[in-house]
Amino acid sequence: MVARKGGGGQVFGLSKRFITFLFGFLALAFAVGAILLFTPQAGQQARGQPILWVNGQAVHELDLLRLQGGDPLYAASPQGLLRTLVDTHFLEQVILTEALKQDAARVRVGGAEVRREVDRIREQFGLREKRAYEMFLNQIGFTDAQLRAEIRHQLQIQKRLEQIRSAARPTPEEVRFYYEVHREDYRTEPRVRARQIVVDERGLAEELLARARAGEDFALLAREHSRVGAEGDGALGAGPGEREPRPVSRVVFPEPVAQAVFALRGPGLVGPLEAGGRFYLVRVEEYLPPRVSDFEEIRERVERDAQAAKGDAALEAYLEELRQRAQVRFAEGSPYAYQNPTVARVGEREIRLTQVLQPVFGNPQTALLIQQGLGELAVQFFLPQALEDLIERELLVEAARASGLPFIGSRDEIAEAYLLYRTQDLTATEEEARRFYAENPAFFTVPASAEVVGVSFREEAKARAFREGALRSRDLQGLARAQEGTATEYGTVRPGQLPVILDQLVFRVREAFPEGPLGEVTEVLKLEDGTYMVLLIRNRQPELVRPLGESLEEAKELVVARKRQEKAEALIRELREGAEVENRLGQVLAELAPPREEAPEEAPAEEAPATP
Repeated sequence: MVARKGGGGQVFGLSKRFITFLFGFLALAFAVGAILLFTPQAGQQARGQPILWVNGQAVHELDLLRLQGGDPLYAASPQGLLRTLVDTHFLEQVILTEALKQDAARVRVGGAEVRREVDRIREQFGLREKRAYEMFLNQIGFTDAQLRAEIRHQLQIQKRLEQIRSAARPTPEEVRFYYEVHREDYRTEPRVRARQIVVDERGLAEELLARARAGEDFALLAREHSRVGAEGDGALGAGPGEREPRPVSRVVFPEPVAQAVFALRGPGLVGPLEAGGRFYLVRVEEYLPPRVSDFEEIRERVERDAQAAKGDAALEAYLEELRQRAQVRFAEGSPYAYQNPTVARVGEREIRLTQVLQPVFGNPQTALLIQQGLGELAVQFFLPQALEDLIERELLVEAARASGLPFIGSRDEIAEAYLLYRTQDLTATEEEARRFYAENPAFFTVPASAEVVGVSFREEAKARAFREGALRSRDLQGLARAQEGTATEYGTVRPGQLPVILDQLVFRVREAFPEGPLGEVTEVLKLEDGTYMVLLIRNRQPELVRPLGESLEEAKELVVARKRQEKAEALIRELREGAEVENRLGQVLAELAPPREEAPEEAPAEEAPATP
């Protein structure tokens, strides 16, 4: 769990996915075909018996069934220990959502806001006609008034969460320290000042290259011949009416051109290179290497980022307090199991079962495993690792706080920031980068690629007729239409991106196929569904290892990343050795598991009488 880049994924045991779910509650509910909301306007008989009470407010059977109906964890009817864990995870989210709804009830929402949201939903789901809208309401068991009431509740929740986040303001000291810790996030991309000439014929591109090398003005050549940007003398990044290039990153070039341009790492002339059926010449006037932006250059951006982190912390604390204050009571004989014991302690801080369940059951892979009947495997594999991650997080958060430095953010964000801070001064020498490059060629390998079109036919004879025509003509659509074929543009593909049999044909067959005006033309291939296909292949590019000169900086970054990983792992081991950590997960799961029914002993078989 040491690699924490992109942390902050949880807020009080709730993923940011769930926080997003709260903000987009209705849209998500409608999208899955179930309203995941409570309906206090309905009569008690229509809602069934109360199952639990949150701060005295009953949550009824139908409320839970509506929620459960849209939960993929219940789709495979989990049993035994797995059912207890799924119930616990489910009810914890119900409890927090109800507590949040109650707390947000005092937030003012105007009728116009509700009306706009109803209109948006009707527009989004094609419910403009009154009859379609009424059918929809009937389908989900709501009246218009009930739906509007629920929309009001969700807008109240959204506003309440925004109040909490926006009220948190970082101090100037926290903003500056946030920048120091996250400096790498403010590193610019490598850029170039350059001009380009784009033409349709290779011969013209080669002629212009020779003229540029002979000393002719590249800007004038671009003005006279380029199909792109001629009015600006080929200056990349130039605004309307401008003729001088501005710094641009590699995204403005087709990938093969970008590789060659940025491999120069200085002024120079590149091309002609073919990309997308055109030919590129690029004169690089200046190479601007990546660098960390000065604080004053990006102060406003850092302040926004620090504000977001501070808001995450405030939201986390708010939800934690809200849950701790919630008074929860379950009805006797409830069909749901709710068990939330302490599964670990890190110093004085407890980790509850629900905090471990959230990242596990919030992972779509877990739901898929449960639906495949492998839920017990998911529990055995994912729960222990999730708990270890939480234990490490608590160790890092406590170390950050003990440092006295102004770390801000959610607990996950602080843990990540502390690791960044403790590992940020590591560097790599050129010799280390060269050795890494030699030992790890896969990091610097560009996969093979090709542009592929597949044309399928119902009859083999028509496929063969198309193939013969493709060896002579470049009219793809006309040839396919004449033989009742269907053309599929696969675009530029790499190994593993095509169906297996097509992938093997393009990337595993060593000999080239006969070539026509449309490119290489394969033999007729019979597919599993009984149809026939011919592939057209153009612009094959073999797999290649980028040269060291082009890859040296990337190799240094990878060496530094490996060093940081190793130092982070050592730091966590050190923190763990010096802390009181108790992990009770195995014991808790054993206590929650239902007793196994022992199979009845079979009666001993009677001995057959001896044969006389």
